[in-house]
Amino acid sequence: MTPPSVPAWRAPDVELLRELLDRGERQSSARLGGEKDFLIVTGMSGAGRTTTTNVLEDMGWYVVENLPSQLVPSLVDLAEGLREEGREIPPIAAACDMRGAAMMGDLGQAMAEIRERGWTPWLLFLEASDAELVRRFEAVRRPHPLQGSGRLLDGIQAERERLGPLRAAADVVIDSSGLTVHQLSARVSDLVRPLENIPRISAMSFGFKYGIPLDADIVLDLRFLPNPYWVPELRAHNGTEKPVSDFVLSQEGAREFVRSALSMLGTMIEGYRRERRRYVTLAIGCTGGKHRSVAVTEELARALAEAGLNVEHSHRDLGRE
Repeated sequence: MTPPSVPAWRAPDVELLRELLDRGERQSSARLGGEKDFLIVTGMSGAGRTTTTNVLEDMGWYVVENLPSQLVPSLVDLAEGLREEGREIPPIAAACDMRGAAMMGDLGQAMAEIRERGWTPWLLFLEASDAELVRRFEAVRRPHPLQGSGRLLDGIQAERERLGPLRAAADVVIDSSGLTVHQLSARVSDLVRPLENIPRISAMSFGFKYGIPLDADIVLDLRFLPNPYWVPELRAHNGTEKPVSDFVLSQEGAREFVRSALSMLGTMIEGYRRERRRYVTLAIGCTGGKHRSVAVTEELARALAEAGLNVEHSHRDLGRE
């Protein structure tokens, strides 16, 4: 079976996204780590807080570990005083343990006080799946801080419930499930490099049977398209290969889907820019994460890059079957 060839996307397909760049938004010098940025690192126990703070320190940040949220404004005051003396102060971050409800309330107050001082607080939340956290705690043979006399999973789920509101309020959420230390370090490094005012887009394919990515901001479902798995000559191949890609993108509704996704992203990116969102994760799923989602992720990433947007793409479940 030879699927029809699919033509490359033309300029009209990405015109809406290019308009964002034509307005000069890319010339912004905004970055996380500016003179009055204050980064708060928190999240699930075992999700990579230590790795994150190590990366920040390696990049020249001043990081305070386990800082009570009530003391965050005091650290800002100290930095302001040192600058008034003419001393050079590096970017500042604090790693905070937010498992207590009272601590989360104190954090909200602390962030408000930071804003009153003319600083910009940023909240980075580190996430991981239950299965991943269980594996990590068992590997180091340590109990979960909230486990008590119950099971390890009980402690993880209790913490997840407590931190739900904090995760929802975070500026950036990083899901470290399946990431190596080096991959997590790269994600953190990307956050503190000079950034454009247009959010960075991370496009990720995945398989619904393995679960939706926890850090997805946008989830698209491609299971409405015919599955190449049922085409014998395509079953062993994947969406990065031309025969599968051509088959998927030649199906009825496939091109319309990509065009609609680009139009939707143009609208959302403009809103994210206004809300200071700097990193957007787009998750594109099919059943197993091998054929349809991979092909469309590749095509969307290509179109976004053609528009001049800052995009990276990956395939979470490719090779997992």
